[in-house]
Amino acid sequence: MSLRTFLLKMEEKGDVLHINEKVSRSFEISYIIKAFDAEGPILMFENVEATKTKIVANVCGARRRICEALSIKPEGLYQRLLEAWRNPQKPKIVEDGAIKEVIEKPDLLRIPILTHFERDAGPYITSAVVHAKSLDGTTENVSIHRLQLLDRRHLAIRLVPRHLYKLWQMAKEAEVDLDVAISIGVHPAVMLAASSPVPLGVNEFEVANTLLGGKLQLVKCRYVDAYAPADAELVLEGRISASKEVSEGPLVDITGTYDIERKQPVVEIVNAMHRRDYIYQALLPSGTEHRLLMGLPYEAAIYEAVSKVVPKVKAVNLSVGGGGWLHAIISIEKQLDGDGKNALLAAFAAHPSLKHAVVVDSDIDVFKIADVEWAIATRFQAAEDLLIIENVRGSTLDSSANQETGLTSKMGLDATKPLTKPKEKFERARIPASKRVEELTRKMLGH
Repeated sequence: MSLRTFLLKMEEKGDVLHINEKVSRSFEISYIIKAFDAEGPILMFENVEATKTKIVANVCGARRRICEALSIKPEGLYQRLLEAWRNPQKPKIVEDGAIKEVIEKPDLLRIPILTHFERDAGPYITSAVVHAKSLDGTTENVSIHRLQLLDRRHLAIRLVPRHLYKLWQMAKEAEVDLDVAISIGVHPAVMLAASSPVPLGVNEFEVANTLLGGKLQLVKCRYVDAYAPADAELVLEGRISASKEVSEGPLVDITGTYDIERKQPVVEIVNAMHRRDYIYQALLPSGTEHRLLMGLPYEAAIYEAVSKVVPKVKAVNLSVGGGGWLHAIISIEKQLDGDGKNALLAAFAAHPSLKHAVVVDSDIDVFKIADVEWAIATRFQAAEDLLIIENVRGSTLDSSANQETGLTSKMGLDATKPLTKPKEKFERARIPASKRVEELTRKMLGH
């Protein structure tokens, strides 16, 4: 269950576009990825300037493709994720794997790391799955982090105050560096698991193993106390320094704006393992793939949390306009006035970075923004249905927030129908049509 097996599956479905023209890793590849954004095909760059390594992008750039990777139908996606979070299974540890075909002294300058946007501080890795353990070995974490290239042996890692940051802080207090394995080029299930909001202490590799039906295999690194998928394309063994920090950024993140420059830890790379003809996996910051990988697990978390306070949740959308991160639209079936506000509070609790949320009735399509606006226009009264929460932790990626502390204000809109008025007042007007006129209209429209 590797990235390669998934790519072969997508080749058979005609969902891989091979680009044979020579392209540069500075801006040109990212420009092409952006041009094919929004549910486009997987892109395989066969001829990258100054390297023999191929680059693949947009692997998880469509909801349908993520569902293909998990062998499920779209309507079963949230449930599959939730079940994996609740029932993580230990993967098998093996002695050997494709990742060990080449073991060599690391040289980060030979890896085709992309420079994405014009004011980026430099090239940075965007699809890195990082595994680390607590010093006593009792707690493991797997998460995705951006890594800015510094030189042949060093990277700067962005640590948001979550689980890996906690493990690093514990190592820092003990005045020791934290061992990490950085895996690039893995199956989509591993990427999705690494993005999941499970509690500290749940090993995301075990979540990935459940998603893959028990078929994930790991290898132990040679020089650091960390693990990596046995069939990854490239693994960098490193140590996050307990003492060395550098200026990281500015770099573009999920909102499509430049994140601020801040001091971040240095990672020293001590060993590299890779397939003989490894493929470098790229991910465009702020692109559809980025939004889906970060957002889908939180859609599931919101779905679960809101399901506990209202009778039924129909759909959740972390919208494109909100960067797939800051805005949520949730459709529910409510029984009592007040259900909408309870749903809003549950959503904010489930996704701490969420800034604005809209709750609508189940007759509104959360993926059609015009429908959502219509619900706000016809079913929302600001004096009664607006919820504002001041001075709470949000996302440091929000340019309008305090990007050091993450403090922000949040807004929720209950755009559900008030039960105090007749329901027919909120129904869309319809035009009755016979089968004859329906068929005539379809012909006229060329359908």
